[in-house]
Amino acid sequence: MTKPLFILASSSPRRLSLLADIGIKPDKIIPADIDENPHKDELPRALAQRLAREKLQAVASQNPDALVLAADTVVGAGRRILPKAETDGDVHACLKLLSGRRHHVYTGVAIHAPGIKIKERVVDSLVTFHDLSPSDIDAYVASGEGKGKAGGYAIQGRAAAHIRFISGSYSNIVGLPLFEVGQLLRSCGWR
Repeated sequence: MTKPLFILASSSPRRLSLLADIGIKPDKIIPADIDENPHKDELPRALAQRLAREKLQAVASQNPDALVLAADTVVGAGRRILPKAETDGDVHACLKLLSGRRHHVYTGVAIHAPGIKIKERVVDSLVTFHDLSPSDIDAYVASGEGKGKAGGYAIQGRAAAHIRFISGSYSNIVGLPLFEVGQLLRSCGWR
């Protein structure tokens, strides 16, 4: 039996790098073009799951004979969904909100394999920043590192110096929970 084409439905360099860390190289990268705006009253965990599923469906529908992996990471503070920071102002607002408090990082993962029902997981990690001073926030904003990141920060960079506590999967906080992805791939027969 021929091994199916393995497609990553994401253009995230972090996800590609994380997969490489565990020896997986997708055959193709096909980013899904979907509307990522939350629905009215949608909670962070539900958003992560829905977006992963919709990304999977968008790519798998065009590649039914492939194994497709899709994921989406959402940062939530209580019921509030933090944006993927696009501007310095977004990064500043996110860090000001996260300063001194615990928040959740949810990553929804969805996998399609030929002849197998779609498999999904949502992984939840907790992160706590110390109390950030205005100069801490300004310096991080000036670094430019938070732009394009859910919640306005990257744990694998300068933000690590401000994180007091994490519980759960570190790779999930970066953008892809590797243990769970490995389990899902094995359950689909991927070796």
